[in-house]
Amino acid sequence: MQGVERTDRELLDAGALVGHLVAEGSMFAFLAEYRRDVFADGEFEDLFPSGRGRPSIPASVMASILVLQTLHDLSDRETAEAARCDLRWKVATGMALDHAGFDPSTLVYWRKRLAKSKRPDRINEAVRRVVAETGVLRGRRKRAVDSTILADAVATQDTITQLVAAIRRVGRLMPGAAEAITAVCTGHDYSRPGKPVIDWDEPGAKDALVSALVNDANALVGVFAEVDLDEVDESARAALALLALVAGQDVEPAEGSDGTDGRWRIARKVAPDRVISTVDPDARHTRKSPEARRDGYRAHVAAEPETGIITDEALTKAAGTENSDAAVAETFLAADTTTTTTADSDTDGDRDTREWYGDSAYGTGDLRGAIDDAGHDAAIKPKPLQAPVEGGFTVDDFTVDEQAGTVSCPAGNTRPISRTRVANFGALCRGCPLRGQCTKSKTGRTLVLHQRDDLLRQARRDWTDQPELRDKYRNFRPNVERVISQIASRGGRRIKLRYRGTVKNNAWLTHRTAGLNLRNLIGRGLTRTAGVWVLAAQTA
Repeated sequence: MQGVERTDRELLDAGALVGHLVAEGSMFAFLAEYRRDVFADGEFEDLFPSGRGRPSIPASVMASILVLQTLHDLSDRETAEAARCDLRWKVATGMALDHAGFDPSTLVYWRKRLAKSKRPDRINEAVRRVVAETGVLRGRRKRAVDSTILADAVATQDTITQLVAAIRRVGRLMPGAAEAITAVCTGHDYSRPGKPVIDWDEPGAKDALVSALVNDANALVGVFAEVDLDEVDESARAALALLALVAGQDVEPAEGSDGTDGRWRIARKVAPDRVISTVDPDARHTRKSPEARRDGYRAHVAAEPETGIITDEALTKAAGTENSDAAVAETFLAADTTTTTTADSDTDGDRDTREWYGDSAYGTGDLRGAIDDAGHDAAIKPKPLQAPVEGGFTVDDFTVDEQAGTVSCPAGNTRPISRTRVANFGALCRGCPLRGQCTKSKTGRTLVLHQRDDLLRQARRDWTDQPELRDKYRNFRPNVERVISQIASRGGRRIKLRYRGTVKNNAWLTHRTAGLNLRNLIGRGLTRTAGVWVLAAQTA
């Protein structure tokens, strides 16, 4: 059943005895006074529907602990120790000085209950209600978006390790798989963990091992090809699917083979959405530049740049078009409320128009189109144009007539735009005096135009012709980098995620942004007056 905080103080109440030692204006002091107002017990009642059993730790206490844990980047064991031994934590959570604390598994228990509930982000939602009630964002229409890569909690595995681990996992989880491995898998003794013992300096030995492991994986998948997977456990289905994926993502037929003879080798390229660990299948490779490769997840945020208040967040896989900066920013745009209120509207009653700030990674036609369709403004740095010939003509040197459905090149030739938005100049490039400045292709210049090509062209013109737009970008867009730094670092070091999978790590991110927003408001003098959340400037 759900536990609730006592209204009276215990004899050795930490707040009464040593509360004066906790710095005023700190997160600890704030939670000591207001945790029950921010994280009301009624908001967590659905987590304990039975009403029977031993009372849980009060929701206001546990929500405060989860926020403090992510803010201080502590493990479950370190968090339990802090709640037991650190006077600041005891004051913040209303514990007695002699309180023995709780077992670290209690944190796992609460995170699981939250994850399975209909409102897994309720801790973040509670802080957002505080933000809204203070009115700190009232009339502030700017939103800046950015992202960062957070390292995953597991080691990156090579192809051979993944194949062995994936086969062993199927053997553990899929009914009948252990017997099938014994019958059809002959390339390795899968009862033993770790890599096979071979001469790794011998290329032939490595290629033979890769072939044997891939053939074993394909044979094992084939055993269950006719099995009705709907009748097996979800974890078993996932293990079999992961094995099939791993067996195909990193290998290719050996030289002179089409794969039917069972000869394979590690591919000379990297799969675009490569699973890098069977322990955490959601972790991915990504690159901030051709030289800087990172492994992990991508944390996306939207923030009001003048206050630093985070208005939305999402943690995704680090690779994949659906997880790109621009794609996630579209979800932020869709979620951002534009409902006109008296406080947010202009004196003439116009609706609340947002200004979205982002670097060139957000300068896609899709995002610009979504912003334009929503009636908002974009202060996004355009992506640089690449010319097929160094110093030659870019797409902006071609004239597009959308109404006529044609494109004209710098030499004055005109071609129609196809239904797939392609304009092919082909034979018109033969003998053209400007060809050397336009294309190196033997088949002539081809343009592929985005559906919102007009917005992309206008954005590039505005960036060049409107210095005030560049000034606004320089003034406000960099502010979100400070927010990113707060999310991604603690005590001068980069944070490494502690959980496996997108869902669990996204829950961590929502708790961290809740803590950062709350700390931001506390720094602005957050207090509660007559049952209303206000900032110091509002009470002055």
